[in-house]
Amino acid sequence: MQVPIYLDYNATTPIDPRVRAAMLPYLGDQFGNPSSTHVFGRPAWTAVERARRQVADLLGCAPEEVVFTSGGSESDNLAIQGIAFANRTRGRHIVTSTIEHPAVLNTCRYLAEQHGFEVTYVTVDGHGRVDPEAVRRAIRPDTLLISIMHANNETGTIQPIEEIGDIAREAGTPFHTDASQSVGKIPTRVGDLGIDLLTIAGHKVYAPKGIGALYVRGSIELQPIILGGGQERGLRAGTENVPYMVALGEACAVAADLLLEEGKRQRWLRDRLQSFLAEGLEGVHLNGHPDARLPNTLNLSFQGLIGSDLLDAVPEVAFSTGSACHAGSTAPSPVLAQMGLSTDVALGAVRLSLGRYTAEAEVDEAARDLVRGVHRLRKR
Repeated sequence: MQVPIYLDYNATTPIDPRVRAAMLPYLGDQFGNPSSTHVFGRPAWTAVERARRQVADLLGCAPEEVVFTSGGSESDNLAIQGIAFANRTRGRHIVTSTIEHPAVLNTCRYLAEQHGFEVTYVTVDGHGRVDPEAVRRAIRPDTLLISIMHANNETGTIQPIEEIGDIAREAGTPFHTDASQSVGKIPTRVGDLGIDLLTIAGHKVYAPKGIGALYVRGSIELQPIILGGGQERGLRAGTENVPYMVALGEACAVAADLLLEEGKRQRWLRDRLQSFLAEGLEGVHLNGHPDARLPNTLNLSFQGLIGSDLLDAVPEVAFSTGSACHAGSTAPSPVLAQMGLSTDVALGAVRLSLGRYTAEAEVDEAARDLVRGVHRLRKR
């Protein structure tokens, strides 16, 4: 059976060979506990701290501001719950958007339903962008946190984080961004973005699943959500997952080296794919911002079709009908619904996301397969 062309890099990425090579020694002879001070523990501690510096170098922050976690969802939970519980005597209000990842939306919902916090959900425009002035209007004297994602996982739309960061600083309100989809694809220097907390998911940046990080600006106070030993400056208990921390560090180092080159290449391939589909088909609608979007992401709706039907009709290509977190659902994507798309257009959406190993020939072949698949479905 022919292996399908993989165009679902926003769902997960394969482990980069350089990342795999870096982590392998810590799955074998280098098995020590970083908290041990003997000859087995010291190399493990050194490896973890090197990985921390590699993550910090990509983000432009101090190494001690990087907290390793089990992934993006835990990082989001630590940022939001950590701020909320550490500062609840000051207020109980959070500002976020209607198109956040479920790790953010469900955490906010939990705080509202179980702990009496109030949440203001800022809407988006037809391109899926938040208006910074809407964020400004939502801030109250008791606002504890603003959480707006950097780039949307379904449409690739990039939010005006720098402008929102300016507003957050003026208000003296901590600002968190889930950058799971943007890290390694576009610049994510925390000083330029003006944020206080930033989420990384390892499996979106060619590291394994089950590792992530949270950038925490030095002045930010968090209450930990996993209690135990004093690992990660007391913010995340648990014996360090050395192989995976090493993997994330190496993944960030590789991403830093390839950032501009890969961004340019993937943008060119994405635009080539979009042009091929637009020329070969009628009734193709771009979902998301035409310019302010990730260089690898293409979300399209095909008039008269349902995205899941196209997925079944083109087994030669592995792609998505939206976020992988909503895979299998026949309901319209909540993100596309919040953008104001009609049910018919939203149901016809597919997400094609390219990556480091996507070749030009694969893009052309995938485009031909998709065009044939759409024609077959429209003839039924």
